[in-house]
Amino acid sequence: MAGSERVFVGLGANLGDAEASLHTAAAQLSEIPTTKLVAVSSLYRSAPLDAQGPDFVNAVAELRTELAPETLLAELLVQELRFGRERPYRHAPRTLDLDLLLYGTRCHQGPSLTLPHPRMHLRAFVLAPLAELAPDWRLSDGRSVVQALASMSKQRIKRISA
Repeated sequence: MAGSERVFVGLGANLGDAEASLHTAAAQLSEIPTTKLVAVSSLYRSAPLDAQGPDFVNAVAELRTELAPETLLAELLVQELRFGRERPYRHAPRTLDLDLLLYGTRCHQGPSLTLPHPRMHLRAFVLAPLAELAPDWRLSDGRSVVQALASMSKQRIKRISA
């Protein structure tokens, strides 16, 4: 796709059949206009971080898209709603969570979107699956994804499927 950007999206769920939801949601990312699904990481199980409820299942998808970041985010929010996502309070358990993590090397700070994702470097459930797809990607602090993941040894995370 000419003019497309390399993008990474975090997927997570901890309600219902989270594994099935992530597989379905990842496949549906390719239905977003002018967007191609390139790869999806393994699934990982992790304890909630700054949240309550059952363990989460997480993954990361790599996309190529011609959409602007805000437009892509709007498409991701529509997909969350299709999966019954509700936001009764901050960090509530969820049927599907889609986070725009990286949009090429673009830095952006707006009312509804910050790129790169402002807390991704602090979350093993983001870094472990991202390390499968882009281990050498440099984070805003200069560390590679793999180096940042190595500092997350106290966060419980387990790969559950390829």
